[in-house]
Amino acid sequence: MKDFKTIVEEYQKLDLKEKRAALATVVRVRGSSYRSPGARMLITEDGKWVGSISGGCLEGDALRKARKVMSDKVAMTVTYDTTEESNQNLGIGLGCNGVIDVLIEPLDPTSTSNPVSIFAEFIKTDKPLAVATIFSEKNTAEKLILNEDEVVTNKFTNPELATLVEIDLKNIFITHRSEAKKYSVSDDYEVFLELVQPTISVILFGGGFDARPVSQLAKSLGWEVNVTDECVAHIAPIFFPTADKLAMCDRKFIDRDFKITPYTACVLMSHNYEYDRDVLRKLLTSKTPYIGILGPKKRFDTMREEFLEEGITINNEMLSRIHSPIGLDIGAEAPDEIAVSIIAEIQSKFSHRSGGFLKYRNGPIHQRDRLSDQVFKQVYIGAKNEDIQKNG
Repeated sequence: MKDFKTIVEEYQKLDLKEKRAALATVVRVRGSSYRSPGARMLITEDGKWVGSISGGCLEGDALRKARKVMSDKVAMTVTYDTTEESNQNLGIGLGCNGVIDVLIEPLDPTSTSNPVSIFAEFIKTDKPLAVATIFSEKNTAEKLILNEDEVVTNKFTNPELATLVEIDLKNIFITHRSEAKKYSVSDDYEVFLELVQPTISVILFGGGFDARPVSQLAKSLGWEVNVTDECVAHIAPIFFPTADKLAMCDRKFIDRDFKITPYTACVLMSHNYEYDRDVLRKLLTSKTPYIGILGPKKRFDTMREEFLEEGITINNEMLSRIHSPIGLDIGAEAPDEIAVSIIAEIQSKFSHRSGGFLKYRNGPIHQRDRLSDQVFKQVYIGAKNEDIQKNG
């Protein structure tokens, strides 16, 4: 969602009476690439761009193609084969070893189908959307958008195609897998099916010194950051200059004062046992998929024992959402390092990945897993080779 926000913000700054623009989108990848399908880049005719569709190897040629699109006012799909030596003259022979399809669309500020205007609506929602974009020759760049309630807000010209695509878009809410598919209805159509998820929101319960780097790092990723504490001295704006919301909130009212959705990560790091325990009690029945608790596991075990005495049982579904100790195992010690560990774990949770070493991953690194509990082989410093093989 950060890409959407950045593109919308930059587009709104343009004087479109003086400057034309186009949007490039990666719609299909076969093999390897630096960016995955859904990567976008806003291009203006003066040679500037925002966002990226590669590691810098495709942008130059995409700019040249975009100028033609701006001039003709007709969308086009460009295929880049980075496995071919003949593409060295384009500056793209950098070893990606993939075939990449890029849709380039002209941006007409007067058109209701302007994709950036559509994105501006995306960033206002707190629910996921499924988007289908045609990138084959006929009806190129037409979009069909479906929300979780199965309401269509944009439609294809071809109703028969729309019917088939809607079925697959409904399924994408379950699989969380963006993909390109081919459909045959009177003509052949290639369509990019994409799940657009809301911005991740993070609530930090506790405004101590170690919460500050967590807030800064989360914000640098484009996430919405909220910080709350019962001590007003802990949430001074000078400590959290980039946070979206600072609030002194009594623990009894967190569910009233904060909107907690399936896209909200909750981090308990107040260093106050009773406060964290009482906040956790509230969060157990909330919609958050991630609850991280700073401190040793024994701390959380004590909370469970107290809850059990109160008649509150933490079931398996709740346990799957609770991360104690918080963070990925990267050897973090200092506050900045711990912040990296926490943010990385939240990212892995929302990406349905386990946080293992990419060198041990089978298959493309950008492809989303169907199962969120896939396990990666880990390497531990000091382990014997036979132990690694036996336990990996």
